[in-house]
Amino acid sequence: MEKFTGKGVYGAVAIGKISVFKKHDIEVKPVHIGDAEKEKRRFEEAKAASLAQLEEIHAKALAESGEEDAAIFEAHIMMLDDEDYYDFVSNIIESQSVNAEYAVMKTSEHFAEMFSSMDDAYMKARAADIYDISNRVIANLMGKAPDNPYGSGKVILCAPDLAPSETVSLDKDKILAFVTAYGSSNSHTAILAGNMNIPAVIGAGEEFLSKIKDGDEAVVDGYTGEIFLHPDEETKKRLLQKQADEENQKRLLQKLKGKEAVTMDGRKINIFANIGSVDDIDAVLANDADGIGLFRSEFLYLESRDYPAEEQQFTAYKKVLESMAGKKVIIRTLDIGADKQADYFHLKKEENPALGCRAIRLCLTRPEIFKTQLRALYRASLYGNLGIMFPMITSVSELTKILKICEEVKSELTAQSIAYSSQTELGIMIETPAAALISDKLAQMVDFFSVGTNDLTQYTLACDRQNPDVEPFVDTHHEAIFALIQMSAENAHKHGAWIGICGELAADTSLTETFLRMGIDELSVSPAFVLKLRDTVRNLNLSKKERDSFAR
Repeated sequence: MEKFTGKGVYGAVAIGKISVFKKHDIEVKPVHIGDAEKEKRRFEEAKAASLAQLEEIHAKALAESGEEDAAIFEAHIMMLDDEDYYDFVSNIIESQSVNAEYAVMKTSEHFAEMFSSMDDAYMKARAADIYDISNRVIANLMGKAPDNPYGSGKVILCAPDLAPSETVSLDKDKILAFVTAYGSSNSHTAILAGNMNIPAVIGAGEEFLSKIKDGDEAVVDGYTGEIFLHPDEETKKRLLQKQADEENQKRLLQKLKGKEAVTMDGRKINIFANIGSVDDIDAVLANDADGIGLFRSEFLYLESRDYPAEEQQFTAYKKVLESMAGKKVIIRTLDIGADKQADYFHLKKEENPALGCRAIRLCLTRPEIFKTQLRALYRASLYGNLGIMFPMITSVSELTKILKICEEVKSELTAQSIAYSSQTELGIMIETPAAALISDKLAQMVDFFSVGTNDLTQYTLACDRQNPDVEPFVDTHHEAIFALIQMSAENAHKHGAWIGICGELAADTSLTETFLRMGIDELSVSPAFVLKLRDTVRNLNLSKKERDSFAR
């Protein structure tokens, strides 16, 4: 038996036979051509065919995985349809009198190198997307069908790496799990894998690839990122038991539907769900969440080729509110910037985008975009129990400007005889140390706080969350983080506001008791974690002697 370790991107266990994904080898050589215009037409035809294929893949992703995953292929379509990409290919054909295949290959190398040289880890990962779309164009130029990623039967699919289009094309009925030798946790392949409900491990290493062959037996542990090649009976037995325990736990948790998250000594807490798309509502309802604690509205922007209109946004917000039938729905305003980019915003390149013009800063510098979103939100407020949440707050002056704009929007709606709910709560995210440190003042201005622990950790520990090289230095249980959360909770309650947590730490059940003892009123997690967290809460007894606290 041999063990290899990568990064687990979906927690589940799979046991079966390996199928090594073999891609078509496409050899591209420069060929002198005499008619550049004819060659450019060949490129345009291959590009059109590639765009049509990507549209089909986008539709498949939309139907099977939802808008958030489908947005990846919207981005691919935009990349391929980009004027700079077209011009670069055309210029190579004209200036070097070479075939379109070679021009596309050189273009992909140019743009991939440009992305790879960027400091931001998210942008580095986009190099794989450029190669993906370019390989598709080359395959169409050469008359070859796109690579078929399906294995035969139910298999553990192994590959050097999988392009996003290959990943979404996987036949989930035939795949037990997949493992890649390379890849980053920020890649779109990893993002897709996390939403496909298939055990997956990326970055298992080059040695792993050299040791495997078709038909080898393996066990994949998506929780730990471990792959066991030729597992012994003891290992198989242990992981089969782990698999059975997890399935049994899921069945037991179903019995908690309809029950409240109340501790044994009577303390109630709301367990909400985080979503990024209207399509995620089904998962929220299936897991019986008490509400939605974070609707990431920026995905409406990331999925669009231009600024989404007021009516488009209103329709999305209205649908979410109506679907939740009176349960609280907290919608975060636009959080574009840093690792979330939309080309049509034409954001300047920043040396450190995490500290740049993002989120509420972008909204305050482009008030026309902000007002459009606020109009849509207030209009939708009539159809449910809405809370509007503002991200990346650092000062009282920012919040004062935000509240002034909200009043302006409401006045404009009133003047136009457009109704809205006067019961809409306003809140802010506590995701900067500055917000936590002045939370005593901020709590007097809003109805609620929601702690974004991902960014709060990043800014408190000075560790870029997109940089894998600093992961060893990221201590999510650092006492400074808990001190800031404790301070925010005390100040919220002091002024009659409530406080929740919507970052990843909310799902860490080892911290649930700590958070409840701090006075946290609400925890918002991915829909799949709702019932597990409810079970944890119902088994706590806060009347017992308090354990050592993280917050000193």
